[in-house]
Amino acid sequence: MEKLASAKSCLKLLQVMPGVQQAALLPGGGLGVLASPLQNLIQMQQVRHRQTKHWRPEFKRLRKLKFVKMDLPNLREKQEDITKEEMRSRMKERGVLPPRPWMERPFHISCTGGIFEAYVPPEGDGKKSIISTSGAKQKFEFLEKKSKSLMAVRKIRSYDENFRSDDFGAEAQDIYIQAHTHMAAKDKYKIREFVSERCYPEMMHNVKDKTIRWKFLQSLEPPRVVHARVTEVITKENQFAQVTVRFHSQQMLAIYDRFGRLMHGSEIITKDVLEYVVFEKHISNEYGKWRLHDKIIPDWLPAKQPAPITYRLIEDAEEPPKELSAGDAEVKQVDSVSEQPKEQLQLATPVESSHTKPSLSI
Repeated sequence: MEKLASAKSCLKLLQVMPGVQQAALLPGGGLGVLASPLQNLIQMQQVRHRQTKHWRPEFKRLRKLKFVKMDLPNLREKQEDITKEEMRSRMKERGVLPPRPWMERPFHISCTGGIFEAYVPPEGDGKKSIISTSGAKQKFEFLEKKSKSLMAVRKIRSYDENFRSDDFGAEAQDIYIQAHTHMAAKDKYKIREFVSERCYPEMMHNVKDKTIRWKFLQSLEPPRVVHARVTEVITKENQFAQVTVRFHSQQMLAIYDRFGRLMHGSEIITKDVLEYVVFEKHISNEYGKWRLHDKIIPDWLPAKQPAPITYRLIEDAEEPPKELSAGDAEVKQVDSVSEQPKEQLQLATPVESSHTKPSLSI
């Protein structure tokens, strides 16, 4: 670059000094002392040196691999203009499989749609003693149905080694309390961790615009497992387990409407509650957990009376009498005369005619 700059300066010097230019261009070798260096500068060729070349050429190949050339798609290209063979070659080049004629969507079955082989609670459970005849009969029927439950518990333990039917009652009670506590608080996000997708709409139904006061006081009897079943859904590897737990406890429940009026229960009266609650788990899923699924309501249980609904009575207020003017009084009097009963008018007409009829004298 310095040589080029010096050559340019010499050319400018020749242009400025015409005497020197004429002496340099004289024929017959009259260039003198300044002719040879000026001639050498004029005959010099311009050389460009690449300044972007890396100073360490041994890693040239690796530096080349850092940059990947990509074929950008033509966004202005229409799909109708592409032939089938061209589309096939592009898909083959990219490793894309051709689309299938039917549409398939993946779906996940997280719970079953109901209770399979539901447990039938014995009539009078919680009221009859084991010593009585009916209580002993119930105990014998329970032992007969226990064989299928033992097989189901064994199947559950093949997937979950820590499952114990004797210890599951306490775990089920914690799930039961957490689910009902979140329901009373109307926490629709945390309750999903303790109830299944089938149980969620049933528990949260008709909760809006109501105040619920619920409390679990104590257990009258320890919760125990009375029924267990395992079933498969669609495939044999997709296994679901259901365990029915018997709860006999004391609870408090009070429901208020949006105006604060009591609809059901009481906050000062406790009730003894006997329930058969079904818990479900997707045992094929490694991360599955036990959740509240449904409650068993026996057929022999009498129907509950609907909650009393209170309404507000609005009495029609009597309108005060209006003051009538003289013209309105005359109009009202004419209307009252015209609205006399027809019977009085019919009775009055023959009497008037008897007075007007002429009499004959003999």
